[in-house]
Amino acid sequence: MPPDPERKKVAPLPDFAVESPALINPTREPGEAQVSSRVILAFTRPDYHYLCRVAHAGGPPRYLWDCAVHEGSWEGQGIAVAGPALGAPYAVMVLERLIALGARVILALGWCGSLQNHVKVGSLVIPTAAVSSDGTSPHYLPKGTQPAPNPDLIRLLQEQLQSAEVPRHYGPVWTTDAFYRETPEQVRHYQALGVLGVDLELAALFAVGRYRRVAVAGLLAVSDELADLTWRPGFRTPAFRQGRREAARAVFSAATAASGMIA
Repeated sequence: MPPDPERKKVAPLPDFAVESPALINPTREPGEAQVSSRVILAFTRPDYHYLCRVAHAGGPPRYLWDCAVHEGSWEGQGIAVAGPALGAPYAVMVLERLIALGARVILALGWCGSLQNHVKVGSLVIPTAAVSSDGTSPHYLPKGTQPAPNPDLIRLLQEQLQSAEVPRHYGPVWTTDAFYRETPEQVRHYQALGVLGVDLELAALFAVGRYRRVAVAGLLAVSDELADLTWRPGFRTPAFRQGRREAARAVFSAATAASGMIA
C-alpha cells in the first residue's frame, strides 16, 4: 500500500541564529595561493572578459567553483578579476572562497533591469541597499536586517563616477532568484517603494560582506527596462555598451582608491 502523502509533510524549520557555526567553512587549502586583496567580481561573461583585457590579466586563470580568477593591475596596483558568477547562491560560494584567500575589498559589476521610468538602458545604478527575495541572504543576516553595501565603497564609487558621461542613479535594488518570475505585481510593488532596479546577486553579496566583515559594494549597468510592465531589452544598444565601459572604469578606480580599507 503506498504511503499516505499527508503523513509525509515536514514541518518548516524554525529560525536559526545566523551566528550558529557551520559544518562546512571556506578555507585556504595547503599550498593554495592567495588572491589580491582587491577583487572585481563580474556576473556575466562579457564583463569578465572585458575586465581582464582592461586589467591586462594574461595567462591561464585559476578556478574557484568553476569561476575563473585572473590577477591583473590598475594604476600600478594589483587587482584580481573573477567571473562569471551568475545568481546569488553561486556568487556567494565564489565570494566566500575569495575572502578565504585574502580578498578584503570586493566590487561587484553586473547588469540590472530598470523598475523606474527615469532609469533608462545604459545608465548606471549604484545600489545603496538591497531588498532581498533571494534564498541566500537570510542565511547570513538576522531576520529583518536589510542587506546594504559598505558605505565607504559607495562614497569612492560616487567620487569615481563624477566625470562619467552616462546618467547615474543611487538607491535600492531588488534581488531575486527567479529571472523568469518577475511579475507585474512584483514590479508595481517595488516601484511604489522607490526601488530602482532588479538584479540576481547583490543582496546576498552585501549580506556576506557584513557577515564576514569585508567591504563589498556593487555597480550595475541598466540592460533592460520593466517600468511600464513590458520587457524592453537593451543588451545590444550603444548606450548599454557605453554604460558598461564607464562602470568598469569606476569599479577599478574605486577598488584601487580603497587602500585604507585593507587591513
